[in-house]
Formats: sequence, C-alpha cells, structure tokens
Amino acid sequence: MFHSDQGSHYTSRQFRQLLWRYQIRQSMSRRGNCWDNSPMERFFRSLKNEWMPVVGYVSFSEAVMTPTY
Repeated sequence: MFHSDQGSHYTSRQFRQLLWRYQIRQSMSRRGNCWDNSPMERFFRSLKNEWMPVVGYVSFSEAVMTPTY
C-alpha cells in the first residue's frame, strides 16, 4: 500500500503504472483534507525520532540486525 496526497507526481500515469507493475495498491488523501495524512505523518515522525539512530545506519544489513522495541 502506498499512501500519498493528490500531488501531480502521484497521480501521473507513469507513477501509477509503476505501482501497478509491482502490485502496490495506491491510496490517496481526499483533496484539501490534510487530516487524512496525520496517522502516517505521526508514524514516520516516530520512526525517525524514536527508532532510528541520529547518525543513521552504516548499511542495510546493520538496520536489519538492529533490535526494535
């Protein structure tokens, strides 16, 4: 599932075909309603501020091996 606003880059034919190719379902916020995105905004804020180290990970392998809580 890929959730976004209704920006032109997310509604373009090329982008929608890319999602279709990888069998990713698209979800969009209602036009002019910023509250639709608030749960995802909160999730990514928590991901960046609470779950990831400030300096990031050296490699993908390190990120996979790091325990999460």
